[in-house]
Amino acid sequence: MDILPQPSMIICVGQNYAAHAREFGSDLPREPVLFQKAPRSWAAPFAPLAMPSGSEKLDYEVELGVVIVKTAKQVPEERAMDYIQGYTVLCDYSERSWQKEHEGQWTKGKSHDGFCPAGPRIVSTSEIPDPQCLRIWSKVNGEIRQDSNTADMIFPVRKLVSYISRFMTLHAGDVISTGTPGGVGMGMNPPRYLKVGDVVELGIEQIGEIRQEIV
Repeated sequence: MDILPQPSMIICVGQNYAAHAREFGSDLPREPVLFQKAPRSWAAPFAPLAMPSGSEKLDYEVELGVVIVKTAKQVPEERAMDYIQGYTVLCDYSERSWQKEHEGQWTKGKSHDGFCPAGPRIVSTSEIPDPQCLRIWSKVNGEIRQDSNTADMIFPVRKLVSYISRFMTLHAGDVISTGTPGGVGMGMNPPRYLKVGDVVELGIEQIGEIRQEIV
């Protein structure tokens, strides 16, 4: 499928899977941890990803993407699902040295061109009435790296839509990236970052798979 329409905002949730928080020795967050990816990081689901100049620690993060269908502001949790068009697979590619070893917020390590491929389609809420029971996984060169279930989310989808809409207005087409499971390259001992020639495959049950070659 061609690239999904570029959203005006990609709002991301950090450390939203219990296993991912544990692999870094972190306490579970008491509230959702929010950051943004630049809209121009949006990319087609099967486009190659060019290794950024100066990149040393390129990492992968498979995530469930939530696509907003109408303006959402101060949405109560019990009505949050009414504001969702559907779901997609996305990858929150991250340059960890830029994210962790430079001053300031995470955005600089998250927003390079091509760092948010998504697809292969948007699956409606009628097809997935419960987004908290989906297998989610990633592979690098055919090796399973992440293999989890959206049930491991600390803050479920309806909570995230309600919570985020307290602090900013969400508009149709905006995307919430809901966090990644354990098994990222940075969490391994020793860390296993991506290199040119690697092939990354990412998938979510009932939605499909996307794939990038690092070039």
